[in-house]
Amino acid sequence: MVPITPDRPTAMDADVPYEELLRTVEELNTPDGYKAELIRGKIVVSPWAGLHRFRPTRLLRARLEAHAPARHDVDAAPFLFAFAFAGCAYGPDLHVANEAAFEAEGRHADGGALSLVADFTSISTEDADWEAKVAVYGQLVPVYLVLDTQAAEITCLWDPSPRGYRSRTTVPFGRPLHIPAPFDFELDTAELSATPAKAGPDEGKSPSS
Repeated sequence: MVPITPDRPTAMDADVPYEELLRTVEELNTPDGYKAELIRGKIVVSPWAGLHRFRPTRLLRARLEAHAPARHDVDAAPFLFAFAFAGCAYGPDLHVANEAAFEAEGRHADGGALSLVADFTSISTEDADWEAKVAVYGQLVPVYLVLDTQAAEITCLWDPSPRGYRSRTTVPFGRPLHIPAPFDFELDTAELSATPAKAGPDEGKSPSS
């Protein structure tokens, strides 16, 4: 069993073939609330997003469902998507993928089925989100959304190529963000902050109080 710390990813060095590593990741008995991914040739165990991210994830899912390509599933379920060309497998916080990918045998889906992935980054995951995952998603996945709750901003990367994403836009929460094809809509980001707005001194009071 890979030793786990509560707030930071744990990596297990492994100089073994990709298929064997992937099988190990799939069979790893991680505790509830944790996920295992294959990043840069290492098995990394880290926590899933906390409860405070449930509401913004649900809202983002609803917005994407209204504009997703036909027969594409939008979900936050802990599925693993494999990228054999890069020797890795990721479990995004939210995904949009062709539903045919979930009809295959096995315990991981083909990363080529993804039309969008979204991750809530944090101090413990930002290196992987901004470096390893951008490099891989940027060769294949049409749209990657990175929500940085510490900086209160969202970044959209799109137009993948063999050398990575060609385009990128970052806006603070509260400003609209265009989500490009195959979605092509304006996303209202005001509700996506994982930190609820605090009530002002007069909010919640009755007129007589």
